[in-house]
Amino acid sequence: MLGLGPLELVIILVVVVLIFGAGRISKIAGEMGSGISAFRKGLQEGEEESPEE
Repeated sequence: MLGLGPLELVIILVVVVLIFGAGRISKIAGEMGSGISAFRKGLQEGEEESPEE
C-alpha cells in the first residue's frame, strides 16, 4: 500500500487526530458515509430510469 508500513500509518493517524480532534474525525467519517450511500442510491435510481435496448 504505497510503501507505507504500519508504523508510518500510526504516525499519520496520530497527526490527523491531533490536527482535527477525535470528535471532528468521527463527524467527517459519518458525513462521508452518508454521502457515499446517497451516491449509490442515486446510481441505482439512474439505472432503473434508463431505457433498456
